[in-house]
Amino acid sequence: MNRKLLLPILLFLPLGLLHAQNATTLFDTDVPRKAEREFQFLAFYINQGVTSNFFPTTEFLRGQVIGRMFGRNTTMTSDTATTAYVEQRLVPFFIYQPHLFNGKATLRMAFEIDWTWGDVSYGAGPNQGGAVSGHQVNLQTQNIELELTPATGWMINLGLQRMYDTPYNPYRTTVDKLLTSGYRLNYFGTQAVGVTLYRDADFHRFKAGWFKFYENSTFRDDDVDMYEFQYEAHINKLWKAALTTHYVRDRGNGDGGVNILGQGLNSQLTEYNGVFRFRYGSSPYKADIGWIGTHFSRNADMMLDRFFMSGYFNYNLGLVRVDRGNGFNSAADIFGFAANLRLGYRYGQTLQDNVNMELIYASGDDDGLDDKRYTGVMTGNTWAAPGGVSLNSGAYLLFAHANVVNRFTPVVSDLSNMGYGLTAAVANYNRSIIPHRFNVKAGTAAALSNAVPQGGGHFLGAEINGALMYNLGPFMSIELHGAYMWLGNFFDSADNRYSAPVNGGIQGVRPTNPWTMFVVYKWLMF
Repeated sequence: MNRKLLLPILLFLPLGLLHAQNATTLFDTDVPRKAEREFQFLAFYINQGVTSNFFPTTEFLRGQVIGRMFGRNTTMTSDTATTAYVEQRLVPFFIYQPHLFNGKATLRMAFEIDWTWGDVSYGAGPNQGGAVSGHQVNLQTQNIELELTPATGWMINLGLQRMYDTPYNPYRTTVDKLLTSGYRLNYFGTQAVGVTLYRDADFHRFKAGWFKFYENSTFRDDDVDMYEFQYEAHINKLWKAALTTHYVRDRGNGDGGVNILGQGLNSQLTEYNGVFRFRYGSSPYKADIGWIGTHFSRNADMMLDRFFMSGYFNYNLGLVRVDRGNGFNSAADIFGFAANLRLGYRYGQTLQDNVNMELIYASGDDDGLDDKRYTGVMTGNTWAAPGGVSLNSGAYLLFAHANVVNRFTPVVSDLSNMGYGLTAAVANYNRSIIPHRFNVKAGTAAALSNAVPQGGGHFLGAEINGALMYNLGPFMSIELHGAYMWLGNFFDSADNRYSAPVNGGIQGVRPTNPWTMFVVYKWLMF
């Protein structure tokens, strides 16, 4: 070592040791600042082994299967065959926040990699690549969006982003809150390109957004656009209430969309998603569809006292015009509504110690478009796959469940129930046997159809379900879930007036009752 450097080190070493002794008391009271990182990586990993008695009957749907059970996706139940498979998913998040802009600009990217163990290899396509040797091109883009924060409480999101029907910024809000606030993703719960403006103040917030669903030909007026505005205010420390409006301008005539299914009011996508289909054939149409509503909550986070509640009311209205060779003329008026109420009680020390109940109502239509009037509801499932989901009811088969990779096929996959409408109730009991470590869940759900299909009845069915969940560590768990559903006389019908056949096209025979059981390993890493 250079002697010129050694002398100063020896002189200042005692001073350094003295400073370190004095600093001990300083760090007892002050937490050292964590190094701020410009680049962050987060990921959600899930592995699950599934056995059930329902599956798609066509060989073409070997990858991702979405939509309504007994619908156009050919998913049917069986009293002889049983599935047994393992699925895997990784959803990585990449976040870049350069110091140069002092936190006022953030780039976020999210992708999705899914497969079923042993499916295919050496190919290209989503939701596949788990066979021996792998080597599948299967990366799917979820989000690539830029968030600008010009001032405290103001956020502008640009690009391919999460399109959720709540007033909260989905990149700054926990998943649980998103699923229990606003319209709970029942109307719009997917990704879309666009621009959103968020304002989050101490006692109020609002969201304004424009989304481009489909561009189609850039030189024609054949686009599908959605506009949104939501305003929520705190009434007091417990209660919040909001006013909202959504508007879809559809000039796409069904062009674009999911593969060969298309999108829009008269597309085959509606028959996959369990949505009412406006059967206009190849005739061009113009649709203007609006949603006006309110949502509210009381102690939705279950933190201020033991009672919690949330709900919404949303009114659908719109006009559809069709050109049958003599210009665009009025073909259908849209007047429907839906309501939701969720309430519960937290009886224990943790958030998992609670009982909750949910009531759902969606108006139906009993004569299709015979009167040129549709009185059911519409959601994002008319344009996306899926475009609106019900993931937080606690049901597993009647409604969708969040633990899913490649197979997303509940009995009721859309709030409209194919246009027949819906009256449903769900109840759940949750208990933390070992606080924050071992949780159990038991639930039940039942539903009626407000309109009756030809040859069928009102009763959709009832299910029971349960789960055992053990937390291995922070945000890492292993879980066992199971559910069984008794189908009702609604599925005695093979009617296909509205969309795909009610029961998959089985004449005079009710399908076998569905059941499922799966073990899940999950890890949210950051």
